[in-house]
Amino acid sequence: MSADEHHPGKPGQGVGARVPRKEDARHLLGKGKFVSDMTLPDLQEVAFLRSPIAHGRITSIEKASEYADRTFTREDLDGALDIIACSKLPTYKESIQPLLASGKVRFVGEPMAMCFAPTRAEAEDLIETVMIQIDDLPAIPSVSVAREQAAGNRVHDEWEDNTFLTLDMDKRFAELSAGAPVVVSRKIDLARQCMAPLEGKAVLAYWDHQFDQLIVYSATQVPHMIRMGLSICLALDQERIRVISPDVGGAFGYKCVLQQEEVCVAWLAMKFKRPFRFVEDRREHLVAGANSRQHHYDLTAYADRKGRLLALDARIAIDGGAYSVWPFTIGLEPGQAIGNLPGPYAFDGYRCVTECLATNKPAFLPYRGVARTGVCFAIELLMDAVARQVGREPWEVRVDNLVQAAQMPYVNVADKHYDGGDYPESLRKALDMIGFDRWRERQRQSVSAGGAKRFGIGVATYTEQSAHGTSVFATWGTPLIPGFDSATLRITPDGGAELRAGIHSHGQGMETTFAQIAHEILGIDIGRIRLIHGDTALTPFSTGTYASRSLVMSGGAVSRACKEVLPRLLKIGAHMLGVPEDICSLCNGAVTASKGTSSGTKSITIERIANAWYANPHLLPPDVDPAGLEATMGFKPAVDTGTFTYASHAVAVEVDTETGHVQLLDYVIVEDCGTMINPMIVEGQTYGGVAQGIGTAMYEEMPYDGNGQPLASTLADYILPGPTEIPNLHIHHFETPSPHTEFGAKGMGEGGAIAPPAVIFNAVNDALADMGVELLETPMTPRRVLAAIAQGRRSRQAHAMEPLVKECT
Repeated sequence: MSADEHHPGKPGQGVGARVPRKEDARHLLGKGKFVSDMTLPDLQEVAFLRSPIAHGRITSIEKASEYADRTFTREDLDGALDIIACSKLPTYKESIQPLLASGKVRFVGEPMAMCFAPTRAEAEDLIETVMIQIDDLPAIPSVSVAREQAAGNRVHDEWEDNTFLTLDMDKRFAELSAGAPVVVSRKIDLARQCMAPLEGKAVLAYWDHQFDQLIVYSATQVPHMIRMGLSICLALDQERIRVISPDVGGAFGYKCVLQQEEVCVAWLAMKFKRPFRFVEDRREHLVAGANSRQHHYDLTAYADRKGRLLALDARIAIDGGAYSVWPFTIGLEPGQAIGNLPGPYAFDGYRCVTECLATNKPAFLPYRGVARTGVCFAIELLMDAVARQVGREPWEVRVDNLVQAAQMPYVNVADKHYDGGDYPESLRKALDMIGFDRWRERQRQSVSAGGAKRFGIGVATYTEQSAHGTSVFATWGTPLIPGFDSATLRITPDGGAELRAGIHSHGQGMETTFAQIAHEILGIDIGRIRLIHGDTALTPFSTGTYASRSLVMSGGAVSRACKEVLPRLLKIGAHMLGVPEDICSLCNGAVTASKGTSSGTKSITIERIANAWYANPHLLPPDVDPAGLEATMGFKPAVDTGTFTYASHAVAVEVDTETGHVQLLDYVIVEDCGTMINPMIVEGQTYGGVAQGIGTAMYEEMPYDGNGQPLASTLADYILPGPTEIPNLHIHHFETPSPHTEFGAKGMGEGGAIAPPAVIFNAVNDALADMGVELLETPMTPRRVLAAIAQGRRSRQAHAMEPLVKECT
């Protein structure tokens, strides 16, 4: 991997510096603390009996009498409420997600019963003693079946059909599409995926008698929201619940919702006043966690003869699985899809209908990118198709269609407020970095040589809406709407600093970046700054870590808290120096008076100021602020429709037309996420996102048969990309500060995963264009590549025969 040689980072430890991650030391030395590492006296391990069929009625459940006190079904969970995600969206239907299946099972892997024992192996043995009779019902394994059987076969019997909700938008479509000289249509599909974090679901709960509290350790992204959800489901006041998120081994959205297993384990701890733990194994994750990415697009572009978009018509179908999750609901994915499909392009006619259907699959969750990977894939493949139709280079058509720098800030056809940047220049830079002309020449040579190897080059540009807040979530009607994020700064008695924030890191490097923000304002060495996060008892409220929001929202709150304490430090320092406050400044962790003193520069460290506040108050000024050296401040951007990071990706590929193998030869990224707090962390996030995007493009798929059975329940069948599948990545940074955030920062944690499927497919389609090949369905497996080549050959042969057929007739 190579970073931008022109962006070495700023010197020092503050904003813009390439500071090594503080978190890495413990993780590299195996000193991290995950739920699986914890031990408590009398800890009981929990195992779940999961449904072997996709759709059926539970007719009877029999528990072994000798193990009945350690075996539980839904009717045993006295006082616990099922999970219901309400929404104010029109057409939205609520689904009741039982803590353990009740009446029906609705997907393979749905938990039906649970047992506990001193070890997981023993608990799994107890599960084998539970006898459940299920009468099969016809499975609904796809959106097409969900539509076809809506009248007589429904996932939720109380519904009149299988549709969760339908969203629609129409902006001058009929007016602007009429008479368009170029009309291009495509059907595009994305496969269902698992998120596959290193650590799956993990929860440990016990009752703390000292504080009369339920303590829940959960590998979650959103501890404060999980406390709210547990409070609802367990009918237990929130002050009697403490949720702690320890080290988390990846999440990607999988751990930002209330899980059935979390509620069940917490219920056991509340009932028996003993510690209980559940840790998801890999097969459970693959079977019960295939819950993302599955979109189906029917698109038509209306353009002028140069390929300039006039209007876009779209129908999107999303396979929502069996349940709507709390708190984000199933409405999040279609809402993001309909709003983000236009992407970075400037056009004025738009009609879109997004339909989300219930099927017998695990509930759809917001995976890294949340619909934008799908919409980017769809619009970018369509842009290449338009370019081929009008006979121009795809990059030329894009440059003409992209929002121009002079148009910024720009409100697009879907009412997205783009806050700045130069989209066309990012694409030009990507073309320059990858050496576009060189690859075009190599492509021409390979075609002329007539061998099996073909070369192609692809591009894609996208926007990443991040840190969207109150106004956006309110329109989605979610049951919990984010507002201000809060953070606390406390100067310690010896001059260090504690930061407290309600978000939680699962790989983002917040312990480092938040310390850099505090250092930028206060000058305290980041080795003396500690972040306390992920604990509802110790941190101010936040809805948590999702939507690439933490740096903007909680990082903004850290900045505001530091700025709140800064004048208090100056006042005390000036008094202790015996100089006027207005000649003082804070520099390198000390209050300095640099002018107006007879003895030249004078300074006093924050350590001495803190000592005066905590231990020697007689040294303080008489009018000192009683709030002291601690502050809690909230933050949300004045414009909370989201910051918009953007990027252009370019890739060169080699396709073996005999084997279907695709090799990524070169990959470049030109990214603009505003002011970077730590460029090294930005690049690390991008590298990881691209790796996941390559998985979406080329490897990952959870297929289902007609009975709703998942067909890739082990890692022998569910293929993840490894180090040898990831090419060398080259990153270049633009920095267009957001006008709405602290330091001009924007969120960027999801962006790397958005563009890879689009750019890789465009490159492969480019390589095989002369063979009549166009691939439009993920993943791009060798089998699908070979099938497309064979189809292209048949189509060319049929086309060649047309004159003969006409002559004969």
